Amino acid sequence: MGAEFLFMDDNARPHRANITRMDWPAYSPDLNPIEHVWDMLGRRIAARQPPPTCLPELRKALLDEWCNIPQDQIDNLILSMPRRCKACIASSGRRTPY
Repeated sequence: MGAEFLFMDDNARPHRANITRMDWPAYSPDLNPIEHVWDMLGRRIAARQPPPTCLPELRKALLDEWCNIPQDQIDNLILSMPRRCKACIASSGRRTPY
């Protein structure tokens, strides 16, 4: 990556690393649609009965649920990006309804 490499993160605890990071505004919205997909996946796993009880079960459940997320939900997230960007601009980068 070289000496000029700069890492951009959203300051979430799991993203901490001992590397140079870009300054990031405190109210920076997360416009990445994959975050919503991760949320869908997490909700689907949480709703499983019985829930996974070990790592191999969790891995299988994640793969199963990932494959079962309807494509139209993914498409809708992608199609919502212009609307999300407009809302972000209108709110000057602060909270949006998304």
